[in-house]
Amino acid sequence: MTYAPHGHGGSPHGYGTPQGHAPYPPHGQASHHYGYGAPYGHGGGGPEAPRRQDARFVVGLALTLLGCLAGLLLLLKVFVLDVPAAQRDAVLNSMTRASMLAYLPVALYLFVPYVVDRYDPEPWWALLGVFAWGALFATGFSAVFNTYGGQLVGELTADRATGELYSLAISAPVFEELFKGLAVLGMVVFLRREFDGVVDGIIYATFVAIGFAATENIIYYARADLAETVGNRSGALSQIFVLRGVLTPWLHPLFTSMTGLGFGLARENNEPWKKVVYPGLGYVVAVLLHSWWNGLPTITARIVGPTEGQLMQGLNLLIGLAMALTFFVIVVLLVRRKGQTIKKYLYDELLIGTISQEEFQLIGSWGGRLKARLSWRGKAGEDFVAAGARLALSKYHTARAMQGQKRTISADFIVPLRQELAHHRQRMMAQRGAHG
Repeated sequence: MTYAPHGHGGSPHGYGTPQGHAPYPPHGQASHHYGYGAPYGHGGGGPEAPRRQDARFVVGLALTLLGCLAGLLLLLKVFVLDVPAAQRDAVLNSMTRASMLAYLPVALYLFVPYVVDRYDPEPWWALLGVFAWGALFATGFSAVFNTYGGQLVGELTADRATGELYSLAISAPVFEELFKGLAVLGMVVFLRREFDGVVDGIIYATFVAIGFAATENIIYYARADLAETVGNRSGALSQIFVLRGVLTPWLHPLFTSMTGLGFGLARENNEPWKKVVYPGLGYVVAVLLHSWWNGLPTITARIVGPTEGQLMQGLNLLIGLAMALTFFVIVVLLVRRKGQTIKKYLYDELLIGTISQEEFQLIGSWGGRLKARLSWRGKAGEDFVAAGARLALSKYHTARAMQGQKRTISADFIVPLRQELAHHRQRMMAQRGAHG
């Protein structure tokens, strides 16, 4: 963690009215219909791939829980147990107040990426998992490497300032981006079905980075609170809150999104070398951006002077804000591209009668799940839209794999997802009948 400042016509009544459809003939009765809200729900057919994915999910969940627990223990070690006993009560009181200030805005921060990706939004449990990973595992392990690594360099060079610079400009960028990036890698390995491309990579990276930044802010805010209560530095807490909580809450997501973008590009490509090179390049860019933000003002202050260092920090802030805004626009365009992909690969399902024209329009619309949930379709309609989007994206990955004469697990989910669509349609019709 860093310590720098920092085929059927649609109903004329639109989505709100049921209509006829040409059902797709099932390939076998499903044994379970979990829907989209549970990990790897499927409607039967080709069971081996879903079972393998279920097993991976269990392993990934276990590693996430163990990693978060280890990170929490390390945080307690570095920031509580290592504090002299005489100061511990004051530190704990400041951290309690800082925790409320750091985590209260988190809902607002998370709302932005969550609401942007509405064509095929990621499941809440997956987003919660990567958020917790960033808040606990990534911060805990980063704190160990940054704190003790900086102390070691300071002792070896007999210069405490050099140790602090190492921690800021080298250790923090390298290890923080590594530990945050492991969450995105985990999604690719253990929850591949929930990871479709660049948008998903960016969304997961953003959530893990916001979790990281929230916990990191506790440390910064607690130190500022101590500076006010013990050191009589009036306004220290408000200043750091404005800088980190208001002006730069998107810098950590921006850095880590480079790694997410790399994994997303690798997911959309089938050449083996790209699956290694793209994530590696994304990580390198994340480290360079992070190092630039943390180190440049400090290096400038040491080489030129304190005044120039403050000017560089102000320039850094302006550049960072411009980069965050530009990246947000790029994300919106990528989300739009994802919606177009869903429509493209869902169109032949319309032609063969798996879905109706109205259902095609609903699945391919921004916020289709919410539209379905608020209409007569209810929860069954929401699950229907989710399965339709997942079917289109599975076909997209299958088509790309076939172009490169490769095989992808996405192909094993196409038939089960068609069956899932039929199942959810039956639920919708039954629900409609029950309500007259």
